Amino acid sequence: MRAGKLFLLLMAALSLLALGSSCRKRSDAFVIALSDKITTIDPVGSGTIDAASERVRVLMFNSLVRKNEKFEYVPDLASDIKPSSDGLSYTFTLQDGVKFHNGAALTSADAKYTLDTILNSQTSGRTASFYEGTGASRQPYIAAIETPDARTLVIRLRKPWQQLMTNLVPISIIPNGSAAQQASAPVGTGAFKFVKFDPTQQMVDLAANPDYWQGKPQIESLRVKVVADASALQAELKSGRVGLVPLPTNLSPDTLKSLGDDPALQVQQFPGANVTYLGFNVREAPLDNAKVRQAIAYAIDRESLIRDLLLNQAKLAHSILPEESWAYNAGQKYSYSPDAAKKMLDEAGFRDPDGDGPQMRFPKPIVFKIAAGSAATSQYAVVIQNYLKQVGIPIEIETLEFNLLLDQMKKGQYQMTTSRWVGGNQDPVFLKDLFMTKANFNRTGYSNPALDPLLQEAVETLDRERARQLYTQAQDIVSRDVPMLPLWYPANMVIAQKRVANIKVDGSGDWGFVRNLTVGK
Repeated sequence: MRAGKLFLLLMAALSLLALGSSCRKRSDAFVIALSDKITTIDPVGSGTIDAASERVRVLMFNSLVRKNEKFEYVPDLASDIKPSSDGLSYTFTLQDGVKFHNGAALTSADAKYTLDTILNSQTSGRTASFYEGTGASRQPYIAAIETPDARTLVIRLRKPWQQLMTNLVPISIIPNGSAAQQASAPVGTGAFKFVKFDPTQQMVDLAANPDYWQGKPQIESLRVKVVADASALQAELKSGRVGLVPLPTNLSPDTLKSLGDDPALQVQQFPGANVTYLGFNVREAPLDNAKVRQAIAYAIDRESLIRDLLLNQAKLAHSILPEESWAYNAGQKYSYSPDAAKKMLDEAGFRDPDGDGPQMRFPKPIVFKIAAGSAATSQYAVVIQNYLKQVGIPIEIETLEFNLLLDQMKKGQYQMTTSRWVGGNQDPVFLKDLFMTKANFNRTGYSNPALDPLLQEAVETLDRERARQLYTQAQDIVSRDVPMLPLWYPANMVIAQKRVANIKVDGSGDWGFVRNLTVGK
Protein backbone atom coordinates (compact mmCIF):
# COMPACT_ATOMS: atom_id res chain seq x y z
CA MET A 1 0.00 0.00 0.00
CA ARG A 2 2.85 2.30 0.97
CA ALA A 3 4.64 1.42 -2.25
CA GLY A 4 1.46 2.18 -4.22
CA LYS A 5 1.16 5.60 -2.62
CA LEU A 6 4.82 6.27 -3.25
CA PHE A 7 4.33 5.34 -6.92
CA LEU A 8 1.35 7.69 -7.22
CA LEU A 9 3.28 10.55 -5.58
CA LEU A 10 6.18 9.93 -7.91
CA MET A 11 3.91 9.98 -10.96
CA ALA A 12 2.27 13.20 -9.75
CA ALA A 13 5.66 14.79 -9.26
CA LEU A 14 6.75 13.74 -12.75
CA SER A 15 3.50 15.16 -14.17
CA LEU A 16 4.13 18.46 -12.44
CA LEU A 17 7.68 18.52 -13.76
CA ALA A 18 6.40 17.83 -17.26
CA LEU A 19 3.75 20.52 -16.93
CA GLY A 20 6.35 22.98 -15.67
CA SER A 21 8.63 22.10 -18.56
CA SER A 22 5.74 22.58 -20.98
CA CYS A 23 4.88 25.94 -19.44
CA ARG A 24 8.50 27.03 -19.61
CA LYS A 25 8.59 25.94 -23.23
CA ARG A 26 5.51 27.99 -24.05
CA SER A 27 6.80 31.02 -22.10
CA ASP A 28 10.02 30.89 -24.11
CA ALA A 29 8.07 31.91 -27.20
CA PHE A 30 8.28 35.55 -28.20
CA VAL A 31 4.69 36.85 -28.15
CA ILE A 32 3.20 39.29 -30.64
CA ALA A 33 -0.30 40.58 -29.90
CA LEU A 34 -3.02 41.38 -32.41
CA SER A 35 -6.20 43.28 -31.62
CA ASP A 36 -8.34 41.74 -34.38
CA LYS A 37 -9.57 38.16 -34.76
CA ILE A 38 -7.59 35.69 -36.90
CA THR A 39 -10.23 34.07 -39.08
CA THR A 40 -8.04 31.72 -41.11
CA ILE A 41 -4.54 30.39 -41.64
CA ASP A 42 -5.43 29.05 -45.09
CA PRO A 43 -3.70 31.17 -47.77
CA VAL A 44 -5.58 29.80 -50.78
CA GLY A 45 -8.99 28.35 -49.86
CA SER A 46 -10.52 30.83 -47.46
CA GLY A 47 -13.34 33.07 -48.58
CA THR A 48 -12.40 35.62 -45.92
CA ILE A 49 -9.55 38.08 -46.34
CA ASP A 50 -8.94 40.09 -43.19
CA ALA A 51 -6.03 42.18 -41.93
CA ALA A 52 -5.18 39.98 -38.93
CA SER A 53 -4.99 36.78 -40.98
CA GLU A 54 -2.90 38.60 -43.59
CA ARG A 55 -0.37 39.63 -40.91
CA VAL A 56 0.11 35.99 -39.92
CA ARG A 57 0.20 34.82 -43.54
CA VAL A 58 3.19 37.05 -44.29
CA LEU A 59 5.20 35.29 -41.57
CA MET A 60 4.75 31.84 -43.17
CA PHE A 61 4.63 32.55 -46.90
CA ASN A 62 6.20 34.40 -49.79
CA SER A 63 4.73 35.53 -53.07
CA LEU A 64 6.20 35.89 -56.53
CA VAL A 65 6.02 39.68 -56.16
CA ARG A 66 6.14 42.18 -53.30
CA LYS A 67 5.92 45.96 -52.89
CA ASN A 68 8.97 48.03 -51.98
CA GLU A 69 9.00 51.17 -49.82
CA LYS A 70 7.78 53.26 -52.78
CA PHE A 71 4.95 50.77 -53.43
CA GLU A 72 6.50 49.63 -56.69
CA TYR A 73 6.31 45.95 -57.61
CA VAL A 74 9.58 44.09 -57.26
CA PRO A 75 10.54 40.39 -57.29
CA ASP A 76 10.15 38.25 -54.15
CA LEU A 77 10.23 34.50 -54.89
CA ALA A 78 10.92 35.62 -58.43
CA SER A 79 14.46 36.88 -59.00
CA ASP A 80 13.51 38.57 -62.27
CA ILE A 81 10.29 39.62 -64.02
CA LYS A 82 10.15 40.40 -67.74
CA PRO A 83 6.93 41.70 -69.33
CA SER A 84 6.54 41.36 -73.10
CA SER A 85 6.44 44.54 -75.19
CA ASP A 86 2.75 44.00 -75.99
CA GLY A 87 1.81 43.44 -72.33
CA LEU A 88 0.37 40.00 -73.07
CA SER A 89 2.87 37.87 -71.15
CA TYR A 90 5.12 38.01 -68.09
CA THR A 91 8.12 35.74 -67.59
CA PHE A 92 9.19 35.05 -64.00
CA THR A 93 12.58 33.57 -63.17
CA LEU A 94 12.47 31.98 -59.71
CA GLN A 95 15.02 32.44 -56.95
CA ASP A 96 17.53 29.62 -56.70
CA GLY A 97 17.82 27.54 -53.53
CA VAL A 98 14.39 28.27 -52.04
CA LYS A 99 12.86 25.45 -49.98
CA PHE A 100 9.40 24.90 -48.58
CA HIS A 101 8.97 24.11 -44.89
CA ASN A 102 8.64 20.43 -45.81
CA GLY A 103 12.12 20.47 -47.37
CA ALA A 104 10.99 20.35 -51.01
CA ALA A 105 12.68 22.75 -53.42
CA LEU A 106 10.57 25.51 -54.97
CA THR A 107 9.92 25.01 -58.69
CA SER A 108 7.78 26.66 -61.34
CA ALA A 109 5.35 23.72 -61.00
CA ASP A 110 4.54 24.90 -57.46
CA ALA A 111 3.84 28.44 -58.66
CA LYS A 112 1.64 27.16 -61.49
CA TYR A 113 -0.24 24.86 -59.11
CA THR A 114 -0.85 27.75 -56.69
CA LEU A 115 -2.23 30.03 -59.38
CA ASP A 116 -4.34 27.27 -60.92
CA THR A 117 -5.77 26.54 -57.47
CA ILE A 118 -6.75 30.19 -56.99
CA LEU A 119 -8.18 30.55 -60.50
CA ASN A 120 -10.33 27.43 -60.12
CA SER A 121 -11.39 27.96 -56.51
CA GLN A 122 -15.06 28.25 -55.57
CA THR A 123 -14.28 29.51 -52.07
CA SER A 124 -11.17 31.72 -52.14
CA GLY A 125 -11.70 35.41 -51.63
CA ARG A 126 -8.79 36.05 -54.00
CA THR A 127 -10.32 34.39 -57.07
CA ALA A 128 -12.74 37.09 -58.28
CA SER A 129 -10.00 39.66 -58.88
CA PHE A 130 -8.50 37.43 -61.61
CA TYR A 131 -11.73 37.57 -63.63
CA GLU A 132 -13.44 40.25 -65.67
CA GLY A 133 -17.22 40.48 -65.46
CA THR A 134 -19.62 38.30 -63.49
CA GLY A 135 -21.90 35.32 -64.01
CA ALA A 136 -22.03 33.75 -67.47
CA SER A 137 -20.02 36.61 -68.99
CA ARG A 138 -17.12 36.19 -66.56
CA GLN A 139 -13.75 35.67 -68.27
CA PRO A 140 -10.29 35.12 -66.77
CA TYR A 141 -7.60 37.69 -67.42
CA ILE A 142 -5.02 34.87 -67.42
CA ALA A 143 -5.16 32.82 -70.63
CA ALA A 144 -2.42 30.30 -69.82
CA ILE A 145 0.31 29.48 -67.31
CA GLU A 146 3.40 27.72 -68.64
CA THR A 147 6.48 26.16 -67.03
CA PRO A 148 9.23 25.86 -69.68
CA ASP A 149 11.66 24.68 -66.99
CA ALA A 150 11.89 24.32 -63.22
CA ARG A 151 12.89 27.95 -62.64
CA THR A 152 10.76 29.67 -65.29
CA LEU A 153 7.07 30.58 -65.11
CA VAL A 154 5.25 32.31 -67.96
CA ILE A 155 1.84 33.94 -67.41
CA ARG A 156 -0.01 34.71 -70.64
CA LEU A 157 -2.89 37.19 -70.57
CA ARG A 158 -6.07 37.37 -72.62
CA LYS A 159 -5.48 41.12 -72.97
CA PRO A 160 -3.08 43.63 -71.35
CA TRP A 161 -3.89 43.76 -67.64
CA GLN A 162 -2.05 46.23 -65.43
CA GLN A 163 -3.44 44.70 -62.25
CA LEU A 164 -1.60 41.40 -62.56
CA MET A 165 1.21 42.50 -60.23
CA THR A 166 -1.28 43.96 -57.76
CA ASN A 167 -3.12 40.67 -57.53
CA LEU A 168 0.00 38.51 -57.31
CA VAL A 169 1.29 40.26 -54.17
CA PRO A 170 -1.11 38.48 -51.74
CA ILE A 171 -0.88 35.08 -53.47
CA SER A 172 1.15 32.77 -51.21
CA ILE A 173 3.06 30.15 -53.17
CA ILE A 174 2.40 26.66 -51.81
CA PRO A 175 3.83 23.21 -52.69
CA ASN A 176 2.33 21.31 -55.60
CA GLY A 177 -0.67 19.25 -54.41
CA SER A 178 -0.85 20.81 -50.92
CA ALA A 179 -4.04 22.92 -51.10
CA ALA A 180 -6.12 20.49 -49.01
CA GLN A 181 -3.73 20.59 -46.05
CA GLN A 182 -3.20 24.36 -45.93
CA ALA A 183 -6.27 25.03 -43.77
CA SER A 184 -4.97 22.84 -40.93
CA ALA A 185 -1.20 22.61 -41.50
CA PRO A 186 0.00 25.40 -43.80
CA VAL A 187 3.31 24.92 -45.61
CA GLY A 188 5.09 27.81 -47.28
CA THR A 189 8.56 29.23 -47.91
CA GLY A 190 8.39 31.95 -45.25
CA ALA A 191 10.67 32.89 -42.38
CA PHE A 192 8.55 30.97 -39.85
CA LYS A 193 7.11 27.45 -39.93
CA PHE A 194 3.65 26.56 -38.71
CA VAL A 195 3.39 24.69 -35.40
CA LYS A 196 -0.17 25.09 -34.12
CA PHE A 197 -3.32 27.20 -34.45
CA ASP A 198 -5.89 27.34 -31.66
CA PRO A 199 -8.91 29.20 -33.12
CA THR A 200 -10.73 29.16 -29.76
CA GLN A 201 -7.87 30.76 -27.87
CA GLN A 202 -6.92 32.76 -30.97
CA MET A 203 -3.24 31.80 -30.88
CA VAL A 204 -0.84 30.75 -33.62
CA ASP A 205 2.48 29.13 -32.70
CA LEU A 206 5.37 29.31 -35.16
CA ALA A 207 9.02 28.29 -35.24
CA ALA A 208 11.99 29.80 -37.06
CA ASN A 209 12.64 28.31 -40.48
CA PRO A 210 16.33 27.29 -40.36
CA ASP A 211 16.46 27.01 -44.16
CA TYR A 212 14.83 30.34 -44.94
CA TRP A 213 16.26 31.58 -48.21
CA GLN A 214 16.88 35.10 -46.88
CA GLY A 215 18.50 33.91 -43.66
CA LYS A 216 17.18 32.28 -40.50
CA PRO A 217 15.18 34.62 -38.20
CA GLN A 218 16.73 35.59 -34.86
CA ILE A 219 13.58 34.59 -32.94
CA GLU A 220 13.43 30.81 -32.51
CA SER A 221 9.86 30.45 -31.26
CA LEU A 222 7.04 32.86 -32.01
CA ARG A 223 3.47 33.10 -30.77
CA VAL A 224 0.86 35.40 -32.27
CA LYS A 225 -2.19 35.84 -30.07
CA VAL A 226 -5.25 38.04 -30.19
CA VAL A 227 -5.83 40.40 -27.26
CA ALA A 228 -8.89 42.40 -28.25
CA ASP A 229 -9.54 44.12 -24.92
CA ALA A 230 -7.48 47.30 -24.54
CA SER A 231 -7.07 46.99 -20.76
CA ALA A 232 -5.97 43.36 -21.05
CA LEU A 233 -3.46 44.30 -23.75
CA GLN A 234 -1.93 46.99 -21.55
CA ALA A 235 -1.67 44.52 -18.66
CA GLU A 236 -0.01 41.93 -20.90
CA LEU A 237 2.54 44.50 -22.05
CA LYS A 238 3.30 45.79 -18.57
CA SER A 239 3.75 42.26 -17.22
CA GLY A 240 6.14 41.37 -20.05
CA ARG A 241 3.92 38.54 -21.28
CA VAL A 242 3.61 40.29 -24.66
CA GLY A 243 6.82 41.32 -26.39
CA LEU A 244 5.51 43.30 -29.35
CA VAL A 245 2.29 44.96 -30.52
CA PRO A 246 2.50 46.26 -34.09
CA LEU A 247 -0.15 48.71 -35.31
CA PRO A 248 -2.60 48.35 -32.39
CA THR A 249 -6.11 49.36 -33.43
CA ASN A 250 -7.65 49.08 -29.97
CA LEU A 251 -5.41 51.55 -28.13
CA SER A 252 -6.06 55.28 -28.16
CA PRO A 253 -3.24 57.75 -28.94
CA ASP A 254 -3.06 58.93 -25.32
CA THR A 255 -2.75 55.32 -24.15
CA LEU A 256 0.12 54.78 -26.58
CA LYS A 257 1.80 57.90 -25.25
CA SER A 258 1.44 56.74 -21.64
CA LEU A 259 2.83 53.31 -22.47
CA GLY A 260 5.88 55.05 -23.91
CA ASP A 261 6.54 56.47 -20.43
CA ASP A 262 6.86 52.96 -18.96
CA PRO A 263 10.61 52.32 -18.38
CA ALA A 264 10.24 48.70 -19.55
CA LEU A 265 8.52 49.61 -22.83
CA GLN A 266 9.25 51.50 -26.02
CA VAL A 267 6.78 53.07 -28.44
CA GLN A 268 8.05 53.69 -31.95
CA GLN A 269 6.36 55.62 -34.73
CA PHE A 270 6.83 55.05 -38.47
CA PRO A 271 5.16 56.84 -41.41
CA GLY A 272 2.04 54.99 -42.57
CA ALA A 273 0.51 54.66 -46.02
CA ASN A 274 -2.90 53.25 -45.11
CA VAL A 275 -5.69 55.81 -45.04
CA THR A 276 -8.54 56.59 -42.64
CA TYR A 277 -11.54 58.13 -44.36
CA LEU A 278 -15.14 59.29 -44.10
CA GLY A 279 -17.42 57.47 -46.50
CA PHE A 280 -20.71 58.94 -47.72
CA ASN A 281 -23.69 57.14 -49.20
CA VAL A 282 -24.22 59.50 -52.15
CA ARG A 283 -27.54 57.85 -53.00
CA GLU A 284 -29.26 59.19 -49.88
CA ALA A 285 -30.30 62.76 -49.12
CA PRO A 286 -28.80 65.04 -48.00
CA LEU A 287 -25.47 63.39 -48.88
CA ASP A 288 -26.53 63.00 -52.51
CA ASN A 289 -25.61 66.68 -52.84
CA ALA A 290 -21.87 67.25 -53.48
CA LYS A 291 -22.04 70.68 -51.83
CA VAL A 292 -23.18 69.07 -48.56
CA ARG A 293 -20.24 66.68 -48.76
CA GLN A 294 -17.90 69.60 -49.44
CA ALA A 295 -19.39 71.42 -46.46
CA ILE A 296 -18.55 68.47 -44.23
CA ALA A 297 -14.98 68.48 -45.60
CA TYR A 298 -14.55 72.18 -44.80
CA ALA A 299 -16.19 71.87 -41.36
CA ILE A 300 -13.72 69.38 -39.89
CA ASP A 301 -10.46 70.78 -38.51
CA ARG A 302 -8.36 67.74 -39.34
CA GLU A 303 -5.04 69.42 -38.46
CA SER A 304 -6.21 70.16 -34.92
CA LEU A 305 -7.70 66.69 -34.65
CA ILE A 306 -4.39 65.11 -35.66
CA ARG A 307 -2.41 67.35 -33.31
CA ASP A 308 -4.64 67.35 -30.22
CA LEU A 309 -6.52 64.04 -30.31
CA LEU A 310 -4.24 61.78 -32.35
CA LEU A 311 -1.17 63.40 -30.74
CA ASN A 312 0.53 63.66 -34.15
CA GLN A 313 0.31 59.90 -34.63
CA ALA A 314 -1.00 60.52 -38.17
CA LYS A 315 -0.46 62.72 -41.23
CA LEU A 316 -3.10 64.78 -43.04
CA ALA A 317 -4.44 63.07 -46.19
CA HIS A 318 -5.79 64.75 -49.32
CA SER A 319 -6.03 61.64 -51.50
CA ILE A 320 -6.80 57.98 -50.99
CA LEU A 321 -3.34 57.29 -52.46
CA PRO A 322 -0.28 57.80 -50.22
CA GLU A 323 1.98 60.73 -51.07
CA GLU A 324 4.81 58.33 -51.94
CA SER A 325 2.79 56.86 -54.84
CA TRP A 326 3.98 57.72 -58.35
CA ALA A 327 0.36 58.57 -59.23
CA TYR A 328 -0.42 60.81 -56.23
CA ASN A 329 -2.33 64.04 -56.77
CA ALA A 330 -3.90 66.00 -53.90
CA GLY A 331 -6.64 67.46 -56.09
CA GLN A 332 -8.90 69.99 -54.38
CA LYS A 333 -7.85 70.53 -50.77
CA TYR A 334 -10.24 71.26 -47.91
CA SER A 335 -8.67 73.39 -45.22
CA TYR A 336 -10.70 74.04 -42.09
CA SER A 337 -13.18 76.83 -42.82
CA PRO A 338 -16.55 76.95 -41.05
CA ASP A 339 -17.48 79.94 -43.22
CA ALA A 340 -16.82 77.95 -46.42
CA ALA A 341 -18.83 75.06 -44.97
CA LYS A 342 -21.81 77.33 -44.25
CA LYS A 343 -21.55 78.85 -47.74
CA MET A 344 -21.68 75.37 -49.30
CA LEU A 345 -24.74 74.51 -47.22
CA ASP A 346 -26.43 77.74 -48.28
CA GLU A 347 -25.72 76.94 -51.94
CA ALA A 348 -27.06 73.42 -51.42
CA GLY A 349 -30.36 74.90 -50.17
CA PHE A 350 -29.83 74.17 -46.47
CA ARG A 351 -29.83 77.66 -44.99
CA ASP A 352 -29.41 78.70 -41.38
CA PRO A 353 -33.02 79.13 -40.13
CA ASP A 354 -32.38 82.48 -38.39
CA GLY A 355 -28.95 83.39 -39.71
CA ASP A 356 -27.36 84.10 -36.33
CA GLY A 357 -25.77 80.87 -35.19
CA PRO A 358 -25.23 77.14 -35.54
CA GLN A 359 -28.90 76.22 -35.90
CA MET A 360 -29.55 72.75 -37.28
CA ARG A 361 -30.14 72.98 -41.03
CA PHE A 362 -31.61 69.49 -41.50
CA PRO A 363 -34.94 68.11 -40.26
CA LYS A 364 -33.22 65.04 -38.84
CA PRO A 365 -29.64 64.02 -38.02
CA ILE A 366 -27.29 62.28 -40.43
CA VAL A 367 -26.56 58.84 -38.96
CA PHE A 368 -22.80 58.29 -38.56
CA LYS A 369 -22.12 54.55 -38.21
CA ILE A 370 -18.84 53.44 -36.65
CA ALA A 371 -17.33 50.08 -35.67
CA ALA A 372 -17.25 49.02 -32.04
CA GLY A 373 -14.02 48.13 -30.28
CA SER A 374 -11.76 51.04 -31.19
CA ALA A 375 -11.31 53.73 -28.56
CA ALA A 376 -9.58 55.99 -31.08
CA THR A 377 -12.46 55.76 -33.57
CA SER A 378 -15.04 56.53 -30.89
CA GLN A 379 -13.06 59.57 -29.78
CA TYR A 380 -12.55 61.14 -33.18
CA ALA A 381 -16.17 60.39 -34.20
CA VAL A 382 -17.41 62.51 -31.30
CA VAL A 383 -15.04 65.34 -32.25
CA ILE A 384 -16.27 65.22 -35.87
CA GLN A 385 -19.85 65.25 -34.59
CA ASN A 386 -19.10 68.46 -32.66
CA TYR A 387 -17.38 70.15 -35.61
CA LEU A 388 -20.37 69.45 -37.84
CA LYS A 389 -22.82 70.67 -35.20
CA GLN A 390 -21.05 74.04 -35.24
CA VAL A 391 -22.03 74.61 -38.89
CA GLY A 392 -25.56 73.30 -38.49
CA ILE A 393 -25.19 69.63 -39.49
CA PRO A 394 -26.74 67.35 -36.85
CA ILE A 395 -25.02 63.96 -36.46
CA GLU A 396 -26.21 60.86 -34.62
CA ILE A 397 -23.47 58.31 -33.89
CA GLU A 398 -24.45 54.64 -34.09
CA THR A 399 -21.96 51.95 -33.01
CA LEU A 400 -22.12 48.52 -34.64
CA GLU A 401 -20.11 45.30 -34.52
CA PHE A 402 -17.53 45.48 -37.30
CA ASN A 403 -18.82 42.64 -39.49
CA LEU A 404 -22.38 43.97 -39.28
CA LEU A 405 -21.19 47.45 -40.25
CA LEU A 406 -19.19 46.03 -43.15
CA ASP A 407 -22.24 44.12 -44.37
CA GLN A 408 -24.38 47.26 -44.19
CA MET A 409 -21.74 49.26 -46.04
CA LYS A 410 -21.70 46.70 -48.85
CA LYS A 411 -25.50 46.90 -49.08
CA GLY A 412 -25.57 50.71 -48.95
CA GLN A 413 -27.45 50.68 -45.64
CA TYR A 414 -25.75 53.71 -44.13
CA GLN A 415 -25.45 57.47 -44.56
CA MET A 416 -21.97 58.27 -43.25
CA THR A 417 -19.26 56.00 -41.88
CA THR A 418 -15.55 55.88 -41.19
CA SER A 419 -13.03 53.14 -41.77
CA ARG A 420 -9.49 52.49 -42.98
CA TRP A 421 -8.17 51.14 -46.26
CA VAL A 422 -5.20 48.86 -45.64
CA GLY A 423 -2.79 48.04 -48.46
CA GLY A 424 -5.06 48.37 -51.46
CA ASN A 425 -4.83 52.16 -51.56
CA GLN A 426 -1.09 51.93 -52.26
CA ASP A 427 -1.75 51.10 -55.92
CA PRO A 428 -3.51 53.69 -58.12
CA VAL A 429 -5.61 50.96 -59.77
CA PHE A 430 -7.53 51.02 -56.48
CA LEU A 431 -9.08 54.31 -57.60
CA LYS A 432 -11.01 52.31 -60.20
CA ASP A 433 -12.12 49.78 -57.57
CA LEU A 434 -13.40 52.58 -55.33
CA PHE A 435 -14.86 55.17 -57.65
CA MET A 436 -15.81 53.64 -60.99
CA THR A 437 -19.54 53.05 -61.43
CA LYS A 438 -20.54 49.76 -59.74
CA ALA A 439 -16.89 48.79 -59.11
CA ASN A 440 -15.93 46.04 -56.63
CA PHE A 441 -15.37 48.30 -53.60
CA ASN A 442 -17.62 51.19 -54.59
CA ARG A 443 -19.72 51.22 -51.43
CA THR A 444 -20.65 54.89 -51.71
CA GLY A 445 -22.87 54.42 -54.78
CA TYR A 446 -20.83 57.12 -56.53
CA SER A 447 -21.00 57.41 -60.33
CA ASN A 448 -19.54 60.06 -62.64
CA PRO A 449 -19.67 59.43 -66.43
CA ALA A 450 -16.69 61.76 -66.93
CA LEU A 451 -14.56 59.73 -64.52
CA ASP A 452 -15.21 56.16 -65.69
CA PRO A 453 -13.36 56.34 -69.06
CA LEU A 454 -10.34 58.02 -67.41
CA LEU A 455 -10.00 55.21 -64.87
CA GLN A 456 -10.56 52.51 -67.47
CA GLU A 457 -7.85 53.91 -69.75
CA ALA A 458 -5.48 54.40 -66.81
CA VAL A 459 -5.58 50.73 -65.82
CA GLU A 460 -5.19 49.55 -69.42
CA THR A 461 -2.41 51.78 -70.74
CA LEU A 462 1.19 50.52 -70.69
CA ASP A 463 2.48 54.11 -70.83
CA ARG A 464 3.37 55.16 -67.25
CA GLU A 465 3.36 58.89 -68.04
CA ARG A 466 -0.04 58.67 -69.71
CA ALA A 467 -1.37 56.73 -66.71
CA ARG A 468 -0.02 59.43 -64.38
CA GLN A 469 -1.90 62.12 -66.32
CA LEU A 470 -5.13 60.11 -66.22
CA TYR A 471 -4.86 59.41 -62.50
CA THR A 472 -4.17 63.11 -61.89
CA GLN A 473 -7.39 64.05 -63.69
CA ALA A 474 -9.30 61.32 -61.86
CA GLN A 475 -8.17 62.53 -58.43
CA ASP A 476 -9.14 66.10 -59.36
CA ILE A 477 -12.68 64.93 -60.15
CA VAL A 478 -13.03 62.72 -57.07
CA SER A 479 -11.69 65.44 -54.76
CA ARG A 480 -14.36 67.88 -56.05
CA ASP A 481 -17.20 65.35 -55.80
CA VAL A 482 -16.08 64.04 -52.37
CA PRO A 483 -17.81 60.64 -52.31
CA MET A 484 -15.17 59.82 -49.73
CA LEU A 485 -13.14 62.25 -47.62
CA PRO A 486 -9.58 61.12 -46.84
CA LEU A 487 -8.88 62.13 -43.24
CA TRP A 488 -5.32 61.08 -42.45
CA TYR A 489 -2.65 58.44 -42.89
CA PRO A 490 -2.31 56.80 -39.46
CA ALA A 491 1.29 56.36 -38.36
CA ASN A 492 2.47 52.78 -37.96
CA MET A 493 2.78 52.63 -34.18
CA VAL A 494 4.65 49.79 -32.50
CA ILE A 495 4.85 49.00 -28.78
CA ALA A 496 7.57 46.63 -27.62
CA GLN A 497 9.59 45.60 -24.63
CA LYS A 498 12.81 47.62 -24.35
CA ARG A 499 14.87 44.49 -25.10
CA VAL A 500 13.41 44.20 -28.61
CA ALA A 501 15.60 45.77 -31.29
CA ASN A 502 15.78 46.23 -35.07
CA ILE A 503 12.14 47.30 -35.39
CA LYS A 504 11.71 48.77 -38.88
CA VAL A 505 8.17 48.99 -40.26
CA ASP A 506 7.50 50.13 -43.83
CA GLY A 507 4.61 52.33 -44.90
CA SER A 508 2.30 49.41 -45.63
CA GLY A 509 2.64 48.05 -42.08
CA ASP A 510 3.66 44.66 -43.44
CA TRP A 511 4.87 42.18 -40.81
CA GLY A 512 7.89 41.14 -42.89
CA PHE A 513 10.07 43.08 -40.44
CA VAL A 514 9.47 40.44 -37.74
CA ARG A 515 12.08 38.10 -39.24
CA ASN A 516 14.79 40.72 -38.58
CA LEU A 517 13.88 41.41 -34.94
CA THR A 518 16.45 40.74 -32.24
CA VAL A 519 15.50 40.16 -28.60
CA GLY A 520 17.96 40.76 -25.77
CA LYS A 521 17.97 39.17 -22.34
